Amino acid sequence: MHFNLKKDLCFFDIESTGLNVIRDRIIQIAIIKYHKDGREPSELEMLVNPGIPIGAEAMSVHGITPQDVANKPTFEKVAQQLYDFIGDADLAGYNISRFDLPLLMEEFARVGLNFDPDKRRLVDVQRIFYKMEPRNLKAALRFYCGKEIEDAHDAMADVRATIDVFKGQLDRYNGVDFLDDDGNTTPAPIVNDMQALHDFTQDTKNIDVTNRLKYNEHGEIVFNFGKYTGVPVLKVFDMEPNYGHWILSKEFGVQVKNIIKKLMKEHEQRKRGG
Repeated sequence: MHFNLKKDLCFFDIESTGLNVIRDRIIQIAIIKYHKDGREPSELEMLVNPGIPIGAEAMSVHGITPQDVANKPTFEKVAQQLYDFIGDADLAGYNISRFDLPLLMEEFARVGLNFDPDKRRLVDVQRIFYKMEPRNLKAALRFYCGKEIEDAHDAMADVRATIDVFKGQLDRYNGVDFLDDDGNTTPAPIVNDMQALHDFTQDTKNIDVTNRLKYNEHGEIVFNFGKYTGVPVLKVFDMEPNYGHWILSKEFGVQVKNIIKKLMKEHEQRKRGG
């Protein structure tokens, strides 16, 4: 199938030392890049020395051991290569919004590279799947493609499986309407258009990929965690002026911190204007 692309599109998958997107590190990454000019897709796959221990639970899932990565380059050594390979491409993958993307953003931030998702379309194949047919990747491949996944939890195998599932979704849901939990119908949302799929799969209330901030019904940015859940950020800064600085000093994602910095600056300007 030929994807309808306005920009290049990178499918990617990451294996890591664990599931904490702030503390854990990448140990394997695989990318298949589809080009808007229609030429053959480009592939990049590498193992990375994380510089920290690999969690036993993570190792039991992907099977990558410390010995496998001991002589591999650190992320710092390969960061520019990865950054240049992805370029300004849109991004796609399976569950990238909650895990792979924020983990990759943190790794880039540590080496001084700003990887901004706001300038890209994001197509999370898992969200299409979960909205239309709630299952996992193995079941998705069986359901949409009638085949079993081989080498599950190997990054490149998972990328290939995800692409097959995505193609199957585009075929299966061509012309199919989506009925949400409130009874609202979206006419045929699954189309071969990355902007339409980005719009369908994104949660418009959430602002950052780690879901720490979101919009309320009034369009205000509010906290989505802790003691100020649901409270507008600027109101919290009035009540507790140092709260923004506390966030900047803790283990929050780089995207959250960048948003908080902007809001702190906006809050300071309002105080001066008042």
